[in-house]
Amino acid sequence: MSLSSTAIEPLRFREALGHYASGITVVTSHVDGEPIGFTCQSFYSVSVSPPLVSFSVMASSASYPKIRQAGRFAVNILSGEQVAISNQFARRGTDKWLGVDWQESPLGNPVIAGSLHWLDCKIYAEHAAGDHLIVIGEVKALDQQAAAATQPLLYFKGQYCNIATHSAV
Repeated sequence: MSLSSTAIEPLRFREALGHYASGITVVTSHVDGEPIGFTCQSFYSVSVSPPLVSFSVMASSASYPKIRQAGRFAVNILSGEQVAISNQFARRGTDKWLGVDWQESPLGNPVIAGSLHWLDCKIYAEHAAGDHLIVIGEVKALDQQAAAATQPLLYFKGQYCNIATHSAV
């Protein structure tokens, strides 16, 4: 069997990546008295020393330029009960904060109530990558919010899903 190197169709590429389960986060900041945020599933750890994390955001994002201006952000790791929050922050042109309970982190970023965990970050680096930006943040504070038994919000093959079991493989 031979593998060909033909052009990758965007729809097939997106479908293939959908087979990789990921957690869901909301990246937030606060600038000029306004809370800002967007749903993000491309979040990952980069380094333990120094503590670095990263997320990718579309270069055309309306929210990210404000986060860049603030120079800081929080990553809210969503729980399985926060599907509505994920959907609300994924929309453009609406009041994403309507009815959302939050408090300020040590750096002044919004921390969404009910999230499993949050990480408070300063922007460390930014890199252009195709139609996205890769943003690296240095973690300055973190804390767990929800009970340890709470499930994370996961996304797989275009839909939200839950972990079937907590047992290790």
